[in-house]
Amino acid sequence: MLTGNILWILLGTMLLGVATGITGTFSFLQKQSLVGDAAAHAALPGIALAFLITGQKDLPILMIGAAMTAALSVYCIQWIVTYSKLQADTAIGLVLSVFFGIGIVLLTIVNRSPLGNQSGLNDFIFGKAAAMTRADLTWLFISAAIIIVVSICFYKEWKLMIFDPVYAKGIGLPVEALKAVLTSLIVLTIVTGIQAVGVILMSALLIIPAATAKLWTKRLSTMLLLSAFIGGMSGVFGTLISSVRTGLSTGPIIVLFAAVLFFLSYIISPSTGQLSKYIRKKKFRVSSYD
Repeated sequence: MLTGNILWILLGTMLLGVATGITGTFSFLQKQSLVGDAAAHAALPGIALAFLITGQKDLPILMIGAAMTAALSVYCIQWIVTYSKLQADTAIGLVLSVFFGIGIVLLTIVNRSPLGNQSGLNDFIFGKAAAMTRADLTWLFISAAIIIVVSICFYKEWKLMIFDPVYAKGIGLPVEALKAVLTSLIVLTIVTGIQAVGVILMSALLIIPAATAKLWTKRLSTMLLLSAFIGGMSGVFGTLISSVRTGLSTGPIIVLFAAVLFFLSYIISPSTGQLSKYIRKKKFRVSSYD
């Protein structure tokens, strides 16, 4: 029997899954998924720094710190790509590892401080939705609602920016500003979800639902709806399994559930699935012999 608190947590992770499914789709189609991975890992030093400076574990304060270092990591990636001869994947790997390393060092310092044992910041690595309070859930609801509403408002502009950027510039759309808004929304999505999913696996929730939806459809509107549904369902069932089996971190369970949906889609999706490809090949061979 689910208690009232678990129901609120389920609703929160479902909304988070819907939000990551929507922003993840735009990020996936713009080929910025790994940037989201770097930004998620870079959120850890911001969380630790915010705690060291304020000595408080209030979620809005920690999220502001996470957003600042996550945004800084995105800027660092763009700066390295622009002003050096390094490729984007090298810049992403470099920034991701450096920021995460700093985060681990700062987290060690926090754990050795007098308040370290009570900080609970270790939960931000793999996520623990069951540890969220009513105030944390209120923050999650507001952030998820903002992400969903902004994504709906910019749907047409982002669609044009992703599929035909030259035409978008030609008709006067501020493409760079639209990219900045999308990047900001991805950062907001990351800092919203890291308490439930964790900094290490947050990027998976941005990538897997979108990649799964892409296996079923080529239409952006359908892909967004399907990705949001897969993300929401993963959030609900991942949290449910995590709450029933005490001691399991929420993040890995949510990601594993989403991964199962991906592999099922990879096999049975009607147009790109391996099963349908096998059947088509078999029919072709039979018709060739006839």
